[in-house]
Amino acid sequence: MGMNAYEARSYLVLVGHPRFKALELAARAHVPRQKIYEVLDSLVEKGFAQVVQERTKLFSAVEPGLALPAYLERQKQFMEQQVAEQRRHAHSLIQDLKDAYAEGQGGRGTLDYLRIVSDPVQIANHYRSMLDDVQREYTEFSRPPYAVDPLDEQLVKQARARGVNCRILLQAGTLDEGHKTRLDEFRSSGVELRELPSLPMKLALFDDTQGMVALLDPVATRPAWTAVVFDHQGFGEAMKGLFDAYWRKSSEAGY
Repeated sequence: MGMNAYEARSYLVLVGHPRFKALELAARAHVPRQKIYEVLDSLVEKGFAQVVQERTKLFSAVEPGLALPAYLERQKQFMEQQVAEQRRHAHSLIQDLKDAYAEGQGGRGTLDYLRIVSDPVQIANHYRSMLDDVQREYTEFSRPPYAVDPLDEQLVKQARARGVNCRILLQAGTLDEGHKTRLDEFRSSGVELRELPSLPMKLALFDDTQGMVALLDPVATRPAWTAVVFDHQGFGEAMKGLFDAYWRKSSEAGY
């Protein structure tokens, strides 16, 4: 729960007794006398102990059903504030770091047009970045598990609104009721949706040049994808040919 040993022992002793003087508690909880006031101040601050002022200062436990939930809620708020602050710092750093990264990548290596990414968050970020920048055509083989579900992704509809030709080929049998209700919504925005019984991989292709191919890890005990992110015209043209071949064999999704 985030307590140190002195705090935990002191609280357990207080829970089992009405109230204690500080030095009495130190003896019972096996806390050094010189540390007990620091420990009690911490317990009071965290909401686990309270001060009862009589002729001399006494300490008692806050009822656990109140203390624990309140402490966890404060911890949650504190962590959310920390994450929000880190996010603000990250946003202010991104452009400076991107500029430094672009400058440092000035001399391209032999395989800079290929990157292997296995972290789902990074895969999702690459996907959304390319989808946000696509100008002419976006095509995708879509099957679970998803780093980003295209039928939940507003950037797809935004790309179509910019005039981008959008075609998504879905693996049949993977659509739940929530997905099925969104098919008409996407069709009405101009996104073409078709399906096949099986797809060989996950593929997202942008303007026939950039994209990612995701392959299911054959070793992992649970489904996990490893993505190859590419920026290569020849490879993109090959993937476009593969997509078109499967698209010609497909049928309208949801029917």
